Amino acid sequence: MASTSLGLVTLLAAAPPAAAHGERERAERMASEHAAGMSVPLVTSPNIDLVASRPGSAGISGCFMKSAPVFVMSSLDSVKVFDITDPTRPTVVGAMPSAQFENEAMQCGERKVSRTRTERFALIGVDLHQASPDDLEHVNAGDGQELVVVDVTDPANPHIRSRVPGTTSTHTVTCIDDTDCRYAYSAGSNRGGLGKFSIFDLTDLDHPVEVDSDPATAGTQPFRSDAVGWGGHKWNVDGAGFATHTGAGGSYVFDVSDPTRPVEVANTGAAGDNAREGAKNELNNFIHHNSFRPNASAFRPAAAPSLANGNILLVTEEDYEDPDCATAGSFQTWHVKRLDGSDGSIVPLARLELADLGTFPVPADAFCSAHWFDYHPSGLVAIGYYGGGTQLIDVSDPTAPKSHGHAAWGASEVWDAMWVPVYNKAGIATGRRTNLVYSIDLVRGLDVYSVDVPGDGLGSLPSVGLSTSLSGVPVAVVGGGALAALLLYRRRRTSS
Repeated sequence: MASTSLGLVTLLAAAPPAAAHGERERAERMASEHAAGMSVPLVTSPNIDLVASRPGSAGISGCFMKSAPVFVMSSLDSVKVFDITDPTRPTVVGAMPSAQFENEAMQCGERKVSRTRTERFALIGVDLHQASPDDLEHVNAGDGQELVVVDVTDPANPHIRSRVPGTTSTHTVTCIDDTDCRYAYSAGSNRGGLGKFSIFDLTDLDHPVEVDSDPATAGTQPFRSDAVGWGGHKWNVDGAGFATHTGAGGSYVFDVSDPTRPVEVANTGAAGDNAREGAKNELNNFIHHNSFRPNASAFRPAAAPSLANGNILLVTEEDYEDPDCATAGSFQTWHVKRLDGSDGSIVPLARLELADLGTFPVPADAFCSAHWFDYHPSGLVAIGYYGGGTQLIDVSDPTAPKSHGHAAWGASEVWDAMWVPVYNKAGIATGRRTNLVYSIDLVRGLDVYSVDVPGDGLGSLPSVGLSTSLSGVPVAVVGGGALAALLLYRRRRTSS
């Protein structure tokens, strides 16, 4: 095993830079500063508490299963599976050694195959390289553009089930329906001067294939999206079944009711596009990174911008090369005015840079762009700002988003922040969210925070919804982490 690991490291070290980030060496250096990151004091606002830390992984991204309390996390050297029956005490139950970069959007998918069996899997988007000791026949060193399916149906035994090459960038790969994941879209790339993306057919998980948009032409033809520009980034599917594609060209909304025939219905036009010739756009200096449209099923054309009307598009603009925390990648709100396919049907409302959020530690190396975020139905957004830590933003008034709180360690680099779902007693995600945030950190691994969410009456006491464990044994007692948090909360209330 030692010689195998050494061979993988040597092979992957020779790979060229990643297309979207070009920062593998920097990421590996940051990950090596783990010990320093664990010794730096935590700086938080009063409404956020640290509940737990799970060091030991150079965290990149993660995702939650819907049919079981399972969290899957991707790092530079592994894919780990956590039992989150008690979400305040995430416990590793399975791990698969896998050297990859970046797979910065771990995607969970599942499929019910019988009344008693659900297949669960995670999708690795190979951007630069991927290699695993259990699949040495298929090492990807520098070719990228490949989708890897990791079976996690047995959480204790994650393993590579299949893989398929793509004709466009697989920097990220997204299930169109994560509870019945039969089709997945790639980030996309600029080929032949046109922005294109790949659609993968996952109907047969053992033999996935890329869908050909033009069978009359030789080879496999990808699909067109103007969101790509010179580079695409992420698809995000909303509650109404529309998918927003973000990239250098801005944010474009598609009707994906037929996943093999996506139809563009809205876009940010010139306001969000930095890919047009001569474009210089302060709302998209580098790339529109990811998005979400809350309450999308309530959408009404030409309605006033509000979360209630389902016409607010939340977007992060990544600009990680800008060292100025007042101008680096921002968090933005946009008004979706129409879904009729017209150009510029999505218009800007507001944006926040890290420096606009008030008090925060100055990030190491001034690496402070906005990155991945997640939305809570209370109107709070949890977002990773790289060296700027985990930030909470109140978007209840989308025309004037504001800081709700922060947590930062200094020697740290937060890539993703995610609200933990509420699971019922059967272990099924209900669609609601707890007040717990999982913060995925390249230096620290995984941190768990409890947040004072407006209206829940809990303060920062974790809203722990204990459910059935992965083994099927009911959980009858509160975990030690939750009990400690409860005692701390009572002590604070008493002292105040």
